[in-house]
Amino acid sequence: MIMKKILCGLLLSLPAAVYAQQVTPLPDQIKALTSEWKGKRSADGRPEVAEKYLDRLKPIHLEEAWGVLRNKGFQNQFEGDWMVLHPDSVMVGRVVTAQYWPLRPDVDKVVKEKGKTEGRIGGTNSWPIDVLKNGDVYVADSYGKVVDGTLIGDNLGNSIYAKSARGVIFFGSVRDVEGLEEIKGFNAWTKGYDPSYIQQMMLGGINVPIRVGRAMVLPGDVVLAKKGGVIFIPAYLVEEVVLNSEFIALKDAFGHQRLREQKYTPGEIDTQWTDAIKKDFLKWLDDNPGKIPMTRAELDQFMKDRTW
Repeated sequence: MIMKKILCGLLLSLPAAVYAQQVTPLPDQIKALTSEWKGKRSADGRPEVAEKYLDRLKPIHLEEAWGVLRNKGFQNQFEGDWMVLHPDSVMVGRVVTAQYWPLRPDVDKVVKEKGKTEGRIGGTNSWPIDVLKNGDVYVADSYGKVVDGTLIGDNLGNSIYAKSARGVIFFGSVRDVEGLEEIKGFNAWTKGYDPSYIQQMMLGGINVPIRVGRAMVLPGDVVLAKKGGVIFIPAYLVEEVVLNSEFIALKDAFGHQRLREQKYTPGEIDTQWTDAIKKDFLKWLDDNPGKIPMTRAELDQFMKDRTW
């Protein structure tokens, strides 16, 4: 009954501003939305995936992460075709979401009045920035608007990086690209650039579920952003994505080495391994401890739980 009430409240508050509930859902509402996560949470209710998994996610290929999610039934977590400020950089972090809509004055008035009661100051496009903390990535759906849809310029970009040490992913646009490029460590995935400033847009909610192109995104998801695109990983699946991808990378490294040595044929490596190859792989792991990104205990448990 309690969970039912929380879920009903969540539905009434998404988008929150329309119903004058709150600009941001309450922590219990975010917890209900992300109930599969059983670990630590931030004060706003978002899942707080451990930093060690964020670091280990960086070298993982998009295809590897995508494959794990797709096998789990999550087929709508990837979006490609971005303009990337620094294409050769990787960005990983915990998602803070923001929803933007075309301006409707009566609804915009409700949003701004509610924001005042919550102590929010400045333009509404600065409100999501105010909630950022270290390790967060600001992800916004501004419905692909480019001209007059620039959510930030270099001033807000500096604030974003100061708070999060990350950057942004906008299904929309930015301005002042040259200034943004000068912010060391900041990066941005956007659908375009325009010198115009934001007009005829309004904020719909912060830390609400959003759509980013073909992807569905929840607050507290972990995003893996690379030049090929971005993948939004449900918090409770991050550890599995990391371990599975790291294990595949180890198998590939072993397989490639043995193929170069001509010890096995491609057919032997690309199909279900024989017991002899598995034994050889385990010895290779013992001989190459520096290649193992996880702890040996994590690896042994992972291998125990899978069929290879």
